[in-house]
Amino acid sequence: MSKLTGKVAVVTGGGSGIGEAIVELFAKEGAVVHIIDRNEEGSQLVVDSVHKAGGRAIAHICDVTNQHDIQSTVDAIGRVDILVNNAGIAHVGNLENCTEADFDRVFQVNVKGAYNALYAVIPTMKTYRSGAILNLASIAAVVGIADRFAYSMSKGAIYAMSMSVARDYMKYNIRSNSISPARVHTPFVDGFIAKNYPGEEREMFEKLSQSQPIGRMAKPTEIAQLALFLCSDDAGFITGNDYPIDGGFIKLNN
Repeated sequence: MSKLTGKVAVVTGGGSGIGEAIVELFAKEGAVVHIIDRNEEGSQLVVDSVHKAGGRAIAHICDVTNQHDIQSTVDAIGRVDILVNNAGIAHVGNLENCTEADFDRVFQVNVKGAYNALYAVIPTMKTYRSGAILNLASIAAVVGIADRFAYSMSKGAIYAMSMSVARDYMKYNIRSNSISPARVHTPFVDGFIAKNYPGEEREMFEKLSQSQPIGRMAKPTEIAQLALFLCSDDAGFITGNDYPIDGGFIKLNN
């Protein structure tokens, strides 16, 4: 039997990158996966890929920053066994380069978006006295990274919310953990490099890769494998923890 047979999973930001890899793996492992994403085209491509592989996935096009839309979507889904809060955006800049608008935008998506999803799914998980929650934090939550002020703020909040939910809802058999990736090679990274370093794409890609002691970026599928473990019954004794998946960045980068 597959690891998630009979489970209903919700993955925010499941239309691309890490979220896409998580959706595809969860579906392969037997879950019915609901994608919550603003990107209709990307989400449909993921759904089509899952269906082609024999899995089940449904796309819900809505904005995680809109609590009413998220609540309505979760209400329509019904029972939710697994929530993966993956939706997020980045911002490059230190405190002085972070405008109020920049700060608010990152907070709304990365922090309020995760809160909205948690707020919507916790009642149904309480009803069934079961649930697995995984929030995507970052190494930026625990180490200082240059020019990532707003992003680091948001991921620190994700880490803290994960621990708080783990404590408050343990009595309902709801587990909550977070994972903290270092750099992951996604289309976002390629787009960021192309936009900010035109003509130097290869050199900058290598520089970013080498910032991990292991000498490369993570693959989205590697993040998905850790997500699968933590959201499956194999991790039934694990809650209130953060798991770096960082190629040695936190401990060995000195």
